Amino acid sequence: MGTPDKVISYRGRFAPSPTGPLHFGSLVAAVGSYLDARHHGGEWLVRMEDLDPPREVPGAATDILHTLEHYGMTWDGEVLYQGRRSTHYQEALERLDADGRLYGCACTRKEIADAALPGQGGNIYPGTCRDGLPDGRKARTLRIRVEDTGVNFDDGLQGRTCQQLDREVGDFVVRRADRLAAYQLAVVVDDAAQAISHIVRGADLLDSTPRQIYLQRLLGLPTPAYRHLPVAVNAIGEKLGKQTGAPAIGAADPVSVLLDVLQFLQQDTPESGAATSLETLWAWAIERWDNTRLQATRTRAAPAGYRGG
Repeated sequence: MGTPDKVISYRGRFAPSPTGPLHFGSLVAAVGSYLDARHHGGEWLVRMEDLDPPREVPGAATDILHTLEHYGMTWDGEVLYQGRRSTHYQEALERLDADGRLYGCACTRKEIADAALPGQGGNIYPGTCRDGLPDGRKARTLRIRVEDTGVNFDDGLQGRTCQQLDREVGDFVVRRADRLAAYQLAVVVDDAAQAISHIVRGADLLDSTPRQIYLQRLLGLPTPAYRHLPVAVNAIGEKLGKQTGAPAIGAADPVSVLLDVLQFLQQDTPESGAATSLETLWAWAIERWDNTRLQATRTRAAPAGYRGG
């Protein structure tokens, strides 16, 4: 008789967008998800969220994968590329449409901005096309009907999160004007397809989580456990990114950079000289990873050398 396959109860993931090289903030998300998965004896997958061709940088996906490898992070299975999964997103849209959940929207961003109220997910759609397209207009996007719905969940770090979707978000887009699946739909479909059980990511995505849970419920998909880490910000409180001039993380001394990430995540770090290689540092950090040390804050200042500016 053969040995039974090992049952994996924890499956996490890191899902960067290939819009440029990894910076300190994106490395924080990668390290946090990696440590949480490995500490719990779980799998760690990588998904490339290449759903926005105009913003993608040629070669960025390959560069991100090489950087993860250079920093000693190994993933399980093959990398999933969202740009190759349009058929799966279309199937989800067809299911939602068959259930009467979708409608076409002809409104432009300017029209919505002129008529909408500000909400957590951007402008709250005023429902202009909810009961049918205006005369002479064609649908640009597909929106999901949001009823009088409250979504509540317990985040592993940020605590109880409650959002009244109809009042705080409104009917949101699930297929964009360029006919590509919107992020909220694609992430839900792919988390289910990859059997993701735990999602550790930046707190900048906390407010979009209720929309994802709403779609999970409509599609009959499981809801993972969520933990949203503090987002690294610069001196004036802006999230690190290409738009704010955040520099790419260096390749010369990955151990030193990882020690800075561990300190940002409020973890213990080994005494000087105790971690002389990536292998020893990862073994040390995985064993001692402690979620309870993290403070429930949405942002933290990045070390000065990583802020750019």
